[in-house]
Parts: sequence; C-alpha cells; structure tokens
Amino acid sequence: MAGLVGQTGFFPGDRRLRELDLLGDGLPLLNRLIPWERFRPILESVPKAKPKGPGGRKPYDRMLLFKMMVLQQLHNLSDEQTEYQVRDRLSFQRFLGLGLEEAVPDHTTLWLFRESLAQAKLTERLFTAFHAFLREAGYAARAGQIIDASFVTVPRQRMHRKEREQVNQGETPQTWQDQPAKRRQKDTDARWTKKNGRSFFGYKNHINVDKRHKLIHQYMVTDAAVHDSQCLEALLDPENQGVQVFADSAYRSTEAEQMLCQKGYRSRIHEKAQRNRPLTKAQELANTRRSHHRARVEHAFGAMVQQGGKFLRTIGMARAEVKIGMMNLVYNMRRFT
Repeated sequence: MAGLVGQTGFFPGDRRLRELDLLGDGLPLLNRLIPWERFRPILESVPKAKPKGPGGRKPYDRMLLFKMMVLQQLHNLSDEQTEYQVRDRLSFQRFLGLGLEEAVPDHTTLWLFRESLAQAKLTERLFTAFHAFLREAGYAARAGQIIDASFVTVPRQRMHRKEREQVNQGETPQTWQDQPAKRRQKDTDARWTKKNGRSFFGYKNHINVDKRHKLIHQYMVTDAAVHDSQCLEALLDPENQGVQVFADSAYRSTEAEQMLCQKGYRSRIHEKAQRNRPLTKAQELANTRRSHHRARVEHAFGAMVQQGGKFLRTIGMARAEVKIGMMNLVYNMRRFT
C-alpha cells in the first residue's frame, strides 16, 4: 500500500503499517497462516448478483466479502460498523488486500452476501474445509473430547400469550399475516428456556472441543429450548482417537451411558445427584477430577464472549446458523494462529 494516506503531513502508508506491526497488529499473522484459497471453491458457489445494466459494477470478489465477515466476527461489528472500519483502518485494508483508492463493499452488499450464505447453507462447509486443514497441519484430535453448549441470545420478543403459543406450535398468528412488516421483525425460530433460575431467549451453540488443542471439531445450532443431552450423539467426533468423553451432568442418563459404551467410548460425564440420593465422596472426587478437564471447553466459550458470542442481531434460524458457524470458525482460526 503506497502513497500518502491523505493530507499533507501524514505518514506514508507503508511506514504507518510498519508501526502497526510494531504495536502488535495480529491480522498479518492471520493472513499468512490461514489457507484462504481453500475456501474459494465453496465461496464461488454462492450465487452472484447480476449487474443491473451493461455499465453495472462487477460483483465483488467473494473472498473479499468472506474476509470482511471474519473481521466482523473478530471485532463484534455490525454491517454498518464493518463498512466504516474498513474504510477507516489501514490494518483492515491491508488484511483485505485493498488499496487506498479501491472500492469498499458497502454494508448492504455485506448483508446480501451473508444472506446468500444462509440460503445456500454453506457455513458448515466452510467450517469443515478449515477443519480438514487443521488435521493435515497436525492438529488431529487424539486426547478425548469435551462436549458442552452455550446460550446465544437474541432481542426478546414482545408477544401476547396467544401469539407465543401459536409460534411455539409452528403456526403464524393471523395478526402477523396481516402485517408483513411486523412479521419480519419477529424471530419465530428462537425459543425461551430457563437455567438456574434465569430466562434465556434465542439459540444454543453446541460444540465438541478436543482436550489437547481446545479446537472445535463438531458443532450444532439449535433453539435454546433443546436440551443439551439431545445433541450428545450427533456431536461425537469419530475421528478423535481418544476414548474419553467429558460433559457436565446435564448429559448424563442411562441411555447416554449405554450409547457411549456401545460406541467404544469411556464416559467421563459428571455424576448427577438424585432425589434422596446425594453423591458419595467418591463420586464428588470423580466430578472434581473431571471438572479440571472439562474447564477447557469454557476457555472456548470465553474467547467467543470476547467476540460478542453471547448475542445475535439477526432474526431466524438460517441467519443464526451463519453467525454461530462463523463464530466457531473464527475461534478455530484464532486458536490456530
């Protein structure tokens, strides 16, 4: 990136970038170590908008838009904030490969690209492509797996009791059908649930983290009302060479123990006290030992919280799958670098 940044007296761009490197800009490392071209075949399958006329602007490079989504996730930015920061920050422009005079995709273009990803259901393929690279790079899971889930909330819906009952039954209230604008503002896929006396509205990010590297190897997105234990079998990673499976007591049941045994795993799921049957000292000690290992998954969720991973601005399951999938993918990228 050459030339002056703008007004007379500003440092030349290359000097400013060298100063950013000295101050600890982590984006060049991310740019260098992530195999971006692995994502291109998947990104190119995203439908492109047709030019509006013979003189219309050519579509932006899909890789550019994807990397803008990575920046958005890293810094917990809205679409409008992402556009502004790319226009404003040299470090972002360098990461995206944009010169000072090159066009920057606006926030509407970024939104439309993410909508296309949602409609084509490609986020999981992007995650899988990077997961395959991690295995090739020597980060195969070998030391056992840790399974857990975290709430990802959305803005609370203001609904009458009858409307909420209809939505929970998969029906659309008549008043919404008569008011399309109102319908678009309602998230009919998100659900309410309670945990430890607290209410949550939104979705859940269910993940499988390997015990050694703390990388996410499997994930699922559900509404918040789905019980953690319902996702246990689907989250198991058959490529993990370790036989131990760690999880909290919410996953424990006779059926789960039998399933793990049949698949050749050793259950390290926390013991759960029953009514009138408190845990024995041996069970409490076993839980304490397991907590030491299981805490590693909390490190993953903690890193996501720093990226705004506890809240979504989107509406609907399809968009939630894109945002949460990107959250998991970008976490793995940061963990790798």
